[in-house]
Amino acid sequence: MEQVTSNIVNMTPDNFQQIVLEESQQRLVMIDFWADWCEPCKSLMPVLEKIAAEYPQDLLLAKVNCDEQQAISMQFGVRNLPTVILVKDGQPIDGFAGAQPEGEIRALLEKHLPKVEDGLLTNAGELMAEGKYDEAFPLLKTAFETAPDRTDIKFALIHTLLELGRLAQAKELLDSVMLVDQDADYQTLKGKLELAEKASQSPEILALEETVDKNPEDLQAKVDLAVQYQQNNRQEEGLALLLKVLQRDINFGDAKKLMIDTINALPEGDSLAATYRRKLYAMLY
Repeated sequence: MEQVTSNIVNMTPDNFQQIVLEESQQRLVMIDFWADWCEPCKSLMPVLEKIAAEYPQDLLLAKVNCDEQQAISMQFGVRNLPTVILVKDGQPIDGFAGAQPEGEIRALLEKHLPKVEDGLLTNAGELMAEGKYDEAFPLLKTAFETAPDRTDIKFALIHTLLELGRLAQAKELLDSVMLVDQDADYQTLKGKLELAEKASQSPEILALEETVDKNPEDLQAKVDLAVQYQQNNRQEEGLALLLKVLQRDINFGDAKKLMIDTINALPEGDSLAATYRRKLYAMLY
């Protein structure tokens, strides 16, 4: 009995049930029906093996020698060679007969294989469930860049930004949601953003904002306000304020250290970190 130990295997009556009924519950199964006398089969098989090698977790290539396994080919109703049948959850879902160009085979498989962004979203969701939003952020950022039209990914990213206190970025993304996608999840995120914005306006912040407005040359007040912004998860506003202080006096108080600490505390892959790190280095060097 040949066990399924890799994602390319010969199908026999011994492993038929394992492949068709069990493996297809976990990943897409691509069954290649072939024979030694079939020349098109010999040109197709290396292409299928090449593609299968690229998806070791998501695709299983099961090869059926129709001269040796006539019962299996009859069970699938195969009449022409080569024939390729895709099986998922124990059922044939797609396929083709005859040798096909590699591009067309890939296009067919793309309809059924998990997309990169789906894996990123799943992994991010697990991290979010554990409260690890800083670790989920780079995954969701990459997923969103890969599929910017996916509302589910955008909503997960907005939720994460809100949890990280990135209210300005969350609001920008929320404002980009089209009317047709403004469902219950959208309304929940909108309400959460509004509550976060209100919560971020502490009495200390309001008082310091008034001081800065009245005394724009008071650099210490700006630093104090930047600290309050950071403590209330308003890092973008805090960094912008610290940058203004350093542009006036590169060695003023703890401004430089506060800016570096704020940048380093941002999640991995955060564009805000890259933006302000570049601006700071431009002043220093």
